Amino acid sequence: MEKRLIDERKEEVINACEELYEKLDFKDINIKLIGEQISVGRTSIYNYFGTKEEIFLALLEREYLKWNDDLSNIIKMNEKLSKEEFIEKITNSLIKRKTLLKLISMNMFEMEANSRTQCITNFKLAFKESISLLEQCLCKFFNVKDSEAEEITFTILPFLVGIYPYTSLTDKMKEAINKANLEYKFYTDKEMIKMGLSKILGGIK
Repeated sequence: MEKRLIDERKEEVINACEELYEKLDFKDINIKLIGEQISVGRTSIYNYFGTKEEIFLALLEREYLKWNDDLSNIIKMNEKLSKEEFIEKITNSLIKRKTLLKLISMNMFEMEANSRTQCITNFKLAFKESISLLEQCLCKFFNVKDSEAEEITFTILPFLVGIYPYTSLTDKMKEAINKANLEYKFYTDKEMIKMGLSKILGGIK
């Protein structure tokens, strides 16, 4: 089968998975359900993916590649950015990536644990590019040393893992918070990302 057709079939499977993930939880989605959404059927999925986790990992890889395009454009389209302008652009690039934020916070370990090494490697290459682009942004706009850019990047990335769980509470979670009389400040994803980035970047000029 020619590469173009293989890529199209893979994309169809990933698209079906993404659509289901907008309505269902990770645990409720399986190969059979994904197969019902596509033209080639369930058994054909195994020509491209070994497990549902590999499909989700490919979806996450695609999300990182889209974010990488945004980061590349920030670098190319701007000679200078103030800290506030940079935070705004990074925030806007991330609030479009709700699927990315959801996957890294909820299902990262399962996806990698149940995927073949090559699938994980493909994902890691996209993630590696995100690291590099963030570091390039920091070096270009704030004139920081490579070592400092690396430290800041590896503070930003773990911070992103907490965005979705904190800003996407269910009604049941909110009810429990109220019953527990928990002092809980509700933020949107945009508010949380801007606030976190402002704190992380607070020490640079």
